[in-house]
Amino acid sequence: MRELLEKDRKITIVPADVKCANKGVITDIDPKYFTIQLDYEPTGIMRHNYCEFYTTTSHGTLFFNSFAETIEGNTVKIAKPAKHKFLQRRQYRRIKFIYDLDLNFEGGSHKITTLDISAGGMKFNTEANVDIEKEYTIIIPLSEKQSVECIFSPIRIEKRETGGYTISGRFDYHNSTDKMTLTQFCAKRSIEIRNK
Repeated sequence: MRELLEKDRKITIVPADVKCANKGVITDIDPKYFTIQLDYEPTGIMRHNYCEFYTTTSHGTLFFNSFAETIEGNTVKIAKPAKHKFLQRRQYRRIKFIYDLDLNFEGGSHKITTLDISAGGMKFNTEANVDIEKEYTIIIPLSEKQSVECIFSPIRIEKRETGGYTISGRFDYHNSTDKMTLTQFCAKRSIEIRNK
């Protein structure tokens, strides 16, 4: 577990009362504990009461349960968990989708080749060194007349033996119409592919 947690990595804490969820940054790691500097006052987070923790690693989204050993202001020391798991959320239908597109960010863009998409996210190949901490925008072409704009957050980056990277991540949307449009597109294409 120790090798999966990194200093300066963002982490989310969700106590029993979800309304008291908080975010912060891991500031120190030792064999039995790790320390988080929270963004907000730790309301609802109590010593020795279990909370859920979520953080992004190069292997995917890491999830575990643990508790605060000490709370001093916005600094909390968390006991190292005995167990952890990686979340693989596949609640949306994923389809093969091969396109050369631009992954845009403030001040530039990366050239990518998509491999598959769903309303929840996508996987692509790229030669670019994509920053896992950044958010990107991408326009997904669905037809000659229709496209949707998605906000892409990288979750998993794998280095390929042949060079470059294979990256998976999730989508957020500016509006629910784009999400519904992409959901319907993937469902329709999946049926068409199955019936070929």
